[in-house]
Amino acid sequence: MIRTLQLAASAAALLALAACGDNGGGGSASGARSGIWAAGSSTVFPFATRVAETFARGSGGAAPRVESLGTGGGIQAFCQGVGPTTPDIANASRQMKQSEFDLCAKNGVTDIVEIKIGFDGIVIATARNGNGFNFELNDLYEGLAKEVPGADGQFVANPAKTWNQVNAGLPNQRIQVYGPPPTSGTRDAFLELGMTPGAKLVPAVKAIEGDKDRFEAIAHTLREDGAWIDSGENDNAIVQTLTRTPGSLGVFGYSFLEQNLDTVKAETIDGVAPTADTIASGAYPLSRSLYIYVKKAHIGVIPGLQQFVQEFLSEGAAGKGGYLADRGLIPLPEDQLLAQRATIAAMTPMARPAK
Repeated sequence: MIRTLQLAASAAALLALAACGDNGGGGSASGARSGIWAAGSSTVFPFATRVAETFARGSGGAAPRVESLGTGGGIQAFCQGVGPTTPDIANASRQMKQSEFDLCAKNGVTDIVEIKIGFDGIVIATARNGNGFNFELNDLYEGLAKEVPGADGQFVANPAKTWNQVNAGLPNQRIQVYGPPPTSGTRDAFLELGMTPGAKLVPAVKAIEGDKDRFEAIAHTLREDGAWIDSGENDNAIVQTLTRTPGSLGVFGYSFLEQNLDTVKAETIDGVAPTADTIASGAYPLSRSLYIYVKKAHIGVIPGLQQFVQEFLSEGAAGKGGYLADRGLIPLPEDQLLAQRATIAAMTPMARPAK
């Protein structure tokens, strides 16, 4: 019965979409819409807006609507159902979680196409005139976790005030890091790629790894005493803060570093600097893939949706020397690029994520 109701709701939503597609591009009093709608990651946002601009020039129509809500916020909106009041695309700086996939399924969004569009790295940056840091991966956990092992092995509130208290090789500088909020895919990726492996290098934390919930709570909970400061879904705002707040560090995507090298610099992790080559190869520890998620139910109903998705991985956009590389996106290797294009052509739905 529940499944029947979901299908009926989806059918009604699709009828609204179809009506939208037949009305010559205008909206209607019923809430139907025309035009493509993508929402999600602040990291993917500049790439999606560039694709939208190019697509609009080629089609002669209005540019698709692109919103920066954070990966989590974009996927939440995407998963609310099928129809004109929900986005066609979720932009993401991490893969969709099992819980998000299940939310989509619960709301009738059952055919989701996952497309990898390229690579990005998460950088830890300072103002260009700031001190230099060569972080070890465990420094991230020991400096930024809310709780760390105390002298007796019990977990205590993080007592470190300066970076040299974490690692004598780091500058004697207060710990003050501006970073993305919990809704951000950049935050999720920083926890998975930086905090988690860093925590595993600390013996007392490694010892509780078997207790998954306890370990994750210890490894993923950032400080709330002012050492870590949530700074919204605007990575450019973090970049600007570094130049106004001497001694601070920022966590954001590599593409924003590329655009602001005149004012900020990236620090190394385990001796590796973030570059296009080290991120694409995975040598830089905080490397990640970027994605868009597409509602197959909206293909053929929202005018131009599949063509817009194809533009993301066109040679002019995603090829070497393409316009997305100019914005800081690190292109996929040729074999991966061809595989993703095949997924778009067939609109092959993704499997349920493992976690």
